[in-house]
Amino acid sequence: MHAPSIWGILVVAVVVILLFGRGKISGMMGEVASGIKAFQKGMKDDEDKPVERVATTAEVDARETERKDV
Repeated sequence: MHAPSIWGILVVAVVVILLFGRGKISGMMGEVASGIKAFQKGMKDDEDKPVERVATTAEVDARETERKDV
């Protein structure tokens, strides 16, 4: 299978522009950009929150043994 030529790519680009129009394409790109910014903000907010520490089974076993000894 061969790669598409420059003419094939241009024809596809012209058809896409004719179907969607320049306004819709730029609007979609704006929505994609705002989605990426919202994702980055969410990731940044997650970094600021402290992470809860989960006890390992060894720590839980040690606590249970200490309770039995008392």
